[in-house]
Amino acid sequence: MGLGALRNVSLKKARELANQWRSILHEGRDPIKERNKQKCEAMRNLHYLKDIALDAFESRKAELKDDGKDGHWFLPLRLHILPKLGCLPVSEITQTKIHNTLAPIWHTKAGTARTALMRLNLCLKHAADLGLDVDLQATEKAQALSGKQRHKITNRPAMDWRDVPAFYQFLCKTQNITHLALRLLILTAVRSNPLRHIREDQIDKNIWTIPAENMKGRRVATTEFHVPLSSEALEILK
Repeated sequence: MGLGALRNVSLKKARELANQWRSILHEGRDPIKERNKQKCEAMRNLHYLKDIALDAFESRKAELKDDGKDGHWFLPLRLHILPKLGCLPVSEITQTKIHNTLAPIWHTKAGTARTALMRLNLCLKHAADLGLDVDLQATEKAQALSGKQRHKITNRPAMDWRDVPAFYQFLCKTQNITHLALRLLILTAVRSNPLRHIREDQIDKNIWTIPAENMKGRRVATTEFHVPLSSEALEILK
């Protein structure tokens, strides 16, 4: 059983290795098989987070709208996790490293930080499913280390409902495509995405059928949605 080339292993290190493998032999184990086992374990743990993240994304594509082509699922990882942790083996991802990575945005971009942490947790679970040695509690412990977020969530400003009639009348003054779209938005109370992707074949008499892929939510959790259209809405569509 070789211990390595003389130019790579000092005599002191060679003696230490020889004693180590003799001890294993005295325990009734095969030193060569043990060394090969250790090499396999070392290679198994050299899976970098950036590769695991991509593999986790691929495995979830079927659940995402349009196979995740819009990039929303992967974006928090790409922007806030992988630049610092992507080239580390997943076995070396610790709560301290996660905490240090997200510290710059933990309070200033609280929602983004939480999403990035959740995505990272899914990546670590994926690594564990692959048989890799990871700390599945790393993200939870990192959150505890980071403490409670100070960021206050503020809602987007909305028009007072009492001002809507006057605003609608203002929109009626022109046939501008943007004004027409806003009028239809007010009359149907749909999200902007279905409105931007409305097609003639989605309208049947006074019912607008929004396809599931245009609805908000995961692909497996969304269904098509039926919107009744008033006479005013139908006039706009003409």
